[in-house]
Amino acid sequence: MNMAVTDGLALMPPAFEAGLGVWSREDGLPGSATYLGSGTAAVVAADPDFGSCLELVKTLGTEKLRYMGQTPILPGCYLRVTARVKAMSGNRPNLRIAGYAVNAAGAHVGGLTEVGSTVTLSDYGRVTTVSAIVGTGARGGVDMVWGTAPAYGHFGLDLIGLNGGVVRIDDIEIEDVTDAFLRTLMDWVDVRDYGAKGDGVTNDRAAFAAADAAANGRSIVVPAGKYYIGSSLTITAPVRFAGTVTMPVSARLILQGSYDFPTYAAAFGNELLGFKKALQALFAYTDHNTLDLKGRRIEVTEPIDVKTLAPDITSFSNRRVLRNGQFNIIEGTAWNDTVVTSQATYSTLNPKVLTNVANIANIPVGARVTGTGVGREVYVLAVDVGAGSLTLSQPFYGGSGTQVLTFTRHKYVLDFSGLAKLDRFNIDDVEFLCNGAASCIMLPPSGEMFQIRDCYVVRPKDKGITSIGRGCQDLLVDRCQFLSNEMTVAAPERVSIALNVNANDVKIRESRFVRFRHTMLLAGTGHLIVGSHWFQGDDTTLGPRLPGLVFCQPNVQSAVTGNYIDNSTIEWTNEYAPDPKFGTEYSFGGLTVTGNTFVCIRTTSWFTWFSVKPYGAGHFIHGLNVSGNVFRTVDCTIDRIEAVDTTFATLDNERMRNVRFSGNTFNGVNQLTANPVMVEVNQATAQSIWTVSAGAYLPFAGWARNVESVVSEGPITNSAGARVTGMPFVQVEQGSARRNVTLNWPEPAIGRVQMVLRMDNPN
Repeated sequence: MNMAVTDGLALMPPAFEAGLGVWSREDGLPGSATYLGSGTAAVVAADPDFGSCLELVKTLGTEKLRYMGQTPILPGCYLRVTARVKAMSGNRPNLRIAGYAVNAAGAHVGGLTEVGSTVTLSDYGRVTTVSAIVGTGARGGVDMVWGTAPAYGHFGLDLIGLNGGVVRIDDIEIEDVTDAFLRTLMDWVDVRDYGAKGDGVTNDRAAFAAADAAANGRSIVVPAGKYYIGSSLTITAPVRFAGTVTMPVSARLILQGSYDFPTYAAAFGNELLGFKKALQALFAYTDHNTLDLKGRRIEVTEPIDVKTLAPDITSFSNRRVLRNGQFNIIEGTAWNDTVVTSQATYSTLNPKVLTNVANIANIPVGARVTGTGVGREVYVLAVDVGAGSLTLSQPFYGGSGTQVLTFTRHKYVLDFSGLAKLDRFNIDDVEFLCNGAASCIMLPPSGEMFQIRDCYVVRPKDKGITSIGRGCQDLLVDRCQFLSNEMTVAAPERVSIALNVNANDVKIRESRFVRFRHTMLLAGTGHLIVGSHWFQGDDTTLGPRLPGLVFCQPNVQSAVTGNYIDNSTIEWTNEYAPDPKFGTEYSFGGLTVTGNTFVCIRTTSWFTWFSVKPYGAGHFIHGLNVSGNVFRTVDCTIDRIEAVDTTFATLDNERMRNVRFSGNTFNGVNQLTANPVMVEVNQATAQSIWTVSAGAYLPFAGWARNVESVVSEGPITNSAGARVTGMPFVQVEQGSARRNVTLNWPEPAIGRVQMVLRMDNPN
């Protein structure tokens, strides 16, 4: 590239014979003294070495010779100033090329090197060549590095040393030597050509911005060095890094033309730091909504706190995607839990607040709360140190009081808890290798439509996905696999949980969960669990099995459809109720369990696949459909598929309604469950009162509360063989267990009837 050719720049000063009025004895500025009529300079018409040239008598300590024309200084352009000189008589001076830097406003630009190397005239009559190169970039061979502040310069020659000597000077040449630094027609620009120092101290932000402005369709090259960028910077052109950059933590580097993880890793010379800065940029207007890891593996040595990366952001609601890569966790102390024990007071009148919390300044947001009367997966949502109070993700069920609680803050690979709200963040095709050292993802306190799809969460230490508030609203988990760190641990001894939810409308679809203590704990309503597989068995013989899917509030309006539920229970509780006994709210209802495959292997006979666990008295079921499922045992036999866990209370059988168990298939189950259930009655001796028992068919040890139909199979006769034509009436809830029905005939009768009994009201 030669700008004199390509851009038509006039660089060469005129010959001396054209007149000395354009040659300054000072710095070359307009109005300065010239050599015209000075008496110390004259044009020689025919020197044998130079032809026409200037003869000059040195009379000053630094005798200056400057062309008064404005020689432009352009980014990326390098100029060589050359003079040929010979001593004629008197003292032989020393020589150097010199210049005077001027900005666009016509003012001198100070602080720059404005002279080249000094050359000595060794003999009389011998031609000595002196030259220097001036340019914007700090490249090897550049004598005067001027950066981008000067707009032009006045160039020429300095004679220094003893006075009284006479020299002759050939016409001074200024030529574009950019080709010596940049290959012709190169499709990139170099930040050094725009003043970047790369010393790790000088703020090179302006140089990067200038290179970006000049790129004009070309890419930017950052050569070897360490470039300090003091504040946020957006680069629109594609960029390649051989050197690295360093920035303040809060400053963003937005690479619009090269927004991907490998470029950021190269830019910062460290994969983890590069990812953090790339993620930081994603929460800005990068002109990209996706951070592509390009299939790369990132070694993660500490939790990635998104709020620290974006301290100026409190909420973010534009869709963003993190995709296509792997995080490999390196074990270290940075992943250790923070555990705080503190006394606090709880009141059911303010069920999501702890007051009078001792040692509150040491309790972090996102800490899990454990203690007497505290349900599973209750977290600290907010901390008010001044008021001495904490906000909880869910109420306690144990009632009001003061007690000592434990607050455990697990450490997560991606921690969004510092953001107040985050909507529409997607993680796609990413593998998290937690290696038993770290939990995986902590959601923000608030937000909607967080999605994780086609991902692997492998060996999380404690948690897979944790919700500490309502950042799980509309959470989507699609086609993912969660593999626990407790594969060889007996089920009752495990601690890890794949995910928990506090808000509504979660969709868990086509995902697989392996050997956690609990797979899902779901508060809220409107959940769809579809086409997924979770199994929680172990290698013990006749070992107990734990809940896999846990609904933590009574009225759920949710569906569990088409799943493979393996060696675990669906447990339905109200453990997040501050007053767990039944009051004016809805009780257990709104749940559909259809088309699933249930399996258990080598477990105890009292294992059940479905359990209701009320934490207070008075509750009942009013809306449950368990139909079209297959229940199968392997290497064991169980008593029945469903039960009520009466640890705290039992169900009120008198208020059961709209409960349906139908169309299910049972293998290896001693007692089938159905509601309604059809019972065949065979009466061989004449009796006017026939007692009919549903036995143990009715779910949840329910009472025989209703009779849907009574149909005789063949004639009903008396003891003489005559037909009994009178209509019988029924009495329900008979016997001490209230599970019998009596069929009352107008006279003693013999025969067979089919009766359909229910343990509920049908509406």
